[in-house]
Amino acid sequence: MATKGKLFTDGGARGNPGPAGIGGVLKIEADSGETRTKSFKEYIGEATNNQAEYQALLAGLRLAAELKVEELIVNLDSELIVKQLRGEYKVKNVDLKPLFAEVLKRTNQFSNISFQHVPREKNTEADALVNKALDGKFDGQDFGNFH
Repeated sequence: MATKGKLFTDGGARGNPGPAGIGGVLKIEADSGETRTKSFKEYIGEATNNQAEYQALLAGLRLAAELKVEELIVNLDSELIVKQLRGEYKVKNVDLKPLFAEVLKRTNQFSNISFQHVPREKNTEADALVNKALDGKFDGQDFGNFH
């Protein structure tokens, strides 16, 4: 039986571009019916919101591959990124093209992968991790929360 996972990722910048962070949650369904959860967060430096979204997705894909997930449903609250990955929109931004290409390359690591847009309210864990990454980097500095 194939190892199945659900990945929720988010990225954001305080300012656009500005200090940026990524976060994500991977939920892996075991054969026993049990679900294992692994999360990540990281401050990535100066980036745009869309660059951070792609960086979060790449980090999540790397994690899923490391944990031997074969079938993956990826949930993002960035409609733009989802539509680009589905081929509905072209990637015109020169800074996003290499990130997009890297994501496509990494999709080959899975026997089945799909991308779906979820409302921000359904992506609160990943969003909170982005803010924790940024808050940890900028303790005592007020940049406001990313939403």
